[in-house]
Amino acid sequence: MRHHKLFTPGPTEVREEMLQVLSTPQIHHRSKEFSQLYDSIQEKMKKLLYTENTIFVFASSSTGAMESAVINGVKKKCLNCVNGAFSKRWHQITQMNGIECDALEVEWNKAIKPEMVKEKLDTGEYDAVTLVFNETSVGLMNPLKEIANVVRRYDDVFLFVDAVSAMGGVKIEVDKLGIDMCLAGLQKCFGLPSGPAVASVSERLLERAKEVPSRSYYFNFNIMYKYHQRSQTPVTPPIPQLFALDAQLDYIINEEGMEKRFARHEKMAKVVQEWARKYFDIYPEKGYESKTLTCIKNTRNISVKELNEELMKYHMRISNGYGPLKEQTFRIAHMGDLNVQDIKGLLAVINDILQLE
Repeated sequence: MRHHKLFTPGPTEVREEMLQVLSTPQIHHRSKEFSQLYDSIQEKMKKLLYTENTIFVFASSSTGAMESAVINGVKKKCLNCVNGAFSKRWHQITQMNGIECDALEVEWNKAIKPEMVKEKLDTGEYDAVTLVFNETSVGLMNPLKEIANVVRRYDDVFLFVDAVSAMGGVKIEVDKLGIDMCLAGLQKCFGLPSGPAVASVSERLLERAKEVPSRSYYFNFNIMYKYHQRSQTPVTPPIPQLFALDAQLDYIINEEGMEKRFARHEKMAKVVQEWARKYFDIYPEKGYESKTLTCIKNTRNISVKELNEELMKYHMRISNGYGPLKEQTFRIAHMGDLNVQDIKGLLAVINDILQLE
């Protein structure tokens, strides 16, 4: 079956070069060669995230990393900022682990504002905040810098950030922002196959994890850090994907250049969002549009399902709206290793299918 080029917000398109790296012969995960690979990823991930923090590698999707944040990092009570499907999931994860928590919830097309977070933290009830930086379900980018500035005023409150559809496409200065855990999967802006997740973890979060009663073995930071100090992982890691991650980080940092990569994502976003406003509308409130995917309001009442079926005849694929927004919206991803010409080509085909002028 011929491949459909993915303009979906995960998994995203993977370059041929990265597919080739995935076929690198296996090495043993307790070998010197693996430790060298692990250390190389550490060094490059720290550059990408502008941090000196430890980088953990998870043999799970990002949801596992989200769970690890709250089970290791909440002693008292967690404030979960909810304005989409994945931030709602983080709240559900916290609840299902028996961790005391509240949801700071707004409409899905609205951003979480810093003053909302401040009002909650002023109560003194919370020692952790979860925030989805770029809510993939609605194409909305919450004001991370402004919210981080608020959280930093409360010494005992930790900030956990889901950067799943932002990391690798948007500049995230972890240390400057004071983020205690910043996590992402590889299947979005990294432009790699789905599977593992990565996260930066602060020193004070590692210390707090020693004080929190153990709720997990698989996601236990104390165990993970013990192996990290040997340049290893506690469980067998997805070695082929780690070879690819190391190679892709080298490409991002040394070939394309991080600033150029971030600028390319902004250019692609501008192209899609100008098109969306011309022919449809954009779902999130103005000023908070994502730089890596656009969620478009279906103001023309087209069949998104049928549009995608037609696109697949051209070997392209976009995404329907997520959950309750299915057919009410559709999403076009402009992340990873796609370029402006790829995006313009997709939009030209959509214009042709829908006979837009």
